[in-house]
Amino acid sequence: MDGRDLVRSVGLVGSKQGLRTVRYAWQRARADARALPARGPERARVPGILVGAEPGPGGGVVRFARSELRIRVAVGGAVFWGWDGAEPLPSYALPGAAPDADPRALLEPDKDGGWQVVSERLTVVVSRLGAVELRTPGGVVLRRELPPRWWEPVAGGPARWVQRSEVPADARFFGLGGRAAGPRLRDGVYGLWNTDPGGRFGPQDDPLYLTMPVQVVVSDAGTHLAFHDNSWAGRVALREGAEGAGSGHDRPGTSEVRMDGGPLRCWVVVGTPARVLQGWSALTGAPALPPSWALGPQHARWGFGSEREVRRIAAGYRERGLPLSVLHLDIDHFDAHRVFTVDRERFPDLPGLAKELREDGVRLVSIVDPAVAAAPGNAVFDTGAAVGTSGAFVRDARGRAVRGEVWPGECVYPDFTDPQVREWWGGLYEERLAQGFSGIWHDMNEPVAFAAFGEPTLPRSSRHSMEGRGGDHREGHNVYGLAMARAGYEGLRRLRPQERPFLFSRSGWAGMQRYGGTWSGDVATGWPGLRASLALVLGLGLCGVPYSGPDVGGFDGSPSPELYLRWFQLGAYLPLFRTHAAIDAGRREPWEFGPRVLDGAREVLLERERLRPYWVTLAHLARLTGAPYVRPLWWAAPGDRALRECEDAFLLGDALLVAPVLAPGVEERSVRLPPGRWYDTVSGAVYEGPGQVVVEAPLARVPVLARAGAVIPVRGADGGPELEVWAPAAGVGGGGSVVRDAGDGWEPAVVERYTTRLVGGRVVVERDGDEALVDCPVRVRGV
Repeated sequence: MDGRDLVRSVGLVGSKQGLRTVRYAWQRARADARALPARGPERARVPGILVGAEPGPGGGVVRFARSELRIRVAVGGAVFWGWDGAEPLPSYALPGAAPDADPRALLEPDKDGGWQVVSERLTVVVSRLGAVELRTPGGVVLRRELPPRWWEPVAGGPARWVQRSEVPADARFFGLGGRAAGPRLRDGVYGLWNTDPGGRFGPQDDPLYLTMPVQVVVSDAGTHLAFHDNSWAGRVALREGAEGAGSGHDRPGTSEVRMDGGPLRCWVVVGTPARVLQGWSALTGAPALPPSWALGPQHARWGFGSEREVRRIAAGYRERGLPLSVLHLDIDHFDAHRVFTVDRERFPDLPGLAKELREDGVRLVSIVDPAVAAAPGNAVFDTGAAVGTSGAFVRDARGRAVRGEVWPGECVYPDFTDPQVREWWGGLYEERLAQGFSGIWHDMNEPVAFAAFGEPTLPRSSRHSMEGRGGDHREGHNVYGLAMARAGYEGLRRLRPQERPFLFSRSGWAGMQRYGGTWSGDVATGWPGLRASLALVLGLGLCGVPYSGPDVGGFDGSPSPELYLRWFQLGAYLPLFRTHAAIDAGRREPWEFGPRVLDGAREVLLERERLRPYWVTLAHLARLTGAPYVRPLWWAAPGDRALRECEDAFLLGDALLVAPVLAPGVEERSVRLPPGRWYDTVSGAVYEGPGQVVVEAPLARVPVLARAGAVIPVRGADGGPELEVWAPAAGVGGGGSVVRDAGDGWEPAVVERYTTRLVGGRVVVERDGDEALVDCPVRVRGV
């Protein structure tokens, strides 16, 4: 660390806090050096030669000279394997017990001297040296795992490992959590360590706040999801393959997963994209169902500053005819930035403000950070110190609470991997509910400690409960945000059992969809940030997190009117639609950018509200099937290679194709269409897919196409439910599902299934095969 680093550190948060930040950085480095000694000499190990096998439920154990491999096919088709005795549990990704083994799957000798497990959807073949092949029932190889390698410290300690894999030459990679450079993951190395990039990020930054070792691979042979269930720090190196020209040989695509420790175990789900996400949801838990009001437009700004400003914003939306469902309060509403407090001077009657806004149809959502001011007299700190036998906070190897510098100053961090701590923390949300808040927004929960140099996180030697079995921050870091989300969600469930909780979190891990959604974090203002916003939402949806969205307009800086409106148009077709900006970014309300932007924003806001019944349906279907609201264009046609390459458009459910404008000065743009007939929802122009077409994209609107035959629930002119039906092509039927909004409680979803067909020039719409069961107005378009 040189003098320039010191100056930067002091200037980061003020001289006093900056100097403390430097001190904590040195303390963090010393703690790790003391508690995590250097690895020293290591021994390399591979499985060795196959020596035997033992069949068991759903598969069995294959033994090698220096390791063993356990294989289990679960009911539902997911396949598990683990080396060195690794089992499916314990796991933060799974919501409870591991799925039952499929008794029909049997371990049997393979003709080449290895062993195989044959199941309904997949054959797993194990070679004599420990390679694992995943084959379709027809024998086509989807993925080949080469024999793994471990490096074990001679003096003892966790083994690091590498698992190299091969996929078909035409395969494309997706997933790995929130990646700004996606959704297709090109050749490169991707970090597995949840990270605050420090104020803003763009497509070139990696890793970000939410990483997952979840790969979705799409090829001509089929689609599969591979999940290496290990929360340690790691990295994934991907290289796309190449098909040989003429008589040349194909070069397979490759994946190399390296982990600094922890178990080597993997789950694989195969099938169509819809079946893969359904299987992944069944394995890791159904997505939480947001209350219907959380599907409306939301507005936030770091720096509202007072009740007066909040009222001004709400009135501004109302007076200009702009729909608004939610306002978010950032850390500036806290007293001295301390969580679960209120600045009484600027917000003298927060419950009254919340009641007033709610009467106008606007809810309040509160930010909650995990860092707790380490000050006696702070109620959260004092009650946390009394939890259990040693307090609620993460401790170092000497048993002292780990401290770091965050917004409130010197802070400690709850250990959310301890069930007692989660219960205590969840009870603290009673204060937020009493203040009138309807939902919670988790921030800074990677977790973040302001860093003078190095990474902005806790010492890797920090100790965690890990559900009572013990562990350190190397294992606990990536699941910290996930465990915090669980604490908040379960607390809200206990406090308001009749209501569905609304919670979204900046950080998390595999399975976080059980507790809510996420958002982009501090995406940089600019056209690259706009493109990154779409990449993040698509990638997270393929990892099982269907509810997400960006900071519309970008977090920092001042967007141009054109950029702001294009971002607004994109955000209006993403699940979490929220404008948000930094404290120094100025006002970001739509009317601040001139009448043309205001008119365009009003148009897309009104369309979002008209489609609210469709959003409700998508939310319920995501919970029932795991299908994301926002889907890549190849979702229903993964064999279409051209669609795999398309990253600038998406499907909203099955019915709509959205083609946002992601570059300046665009008045028309090309769109790659999936198979079928498509209608421009504004001009009515008709296009036939598959193929590429050019559509109009004036600044006033975003191009949206509807699939022929689609049934879309919308709000009619009188506010009641209506079915918008797009005429099917002759001889080709259509349809859609509808789930009506029964409120924000726990009423079971009733899925209504509609079909459409063209009979003698007339569009016939039936519910469950009966035209008479259609009990709401039908408006046919595209005839």
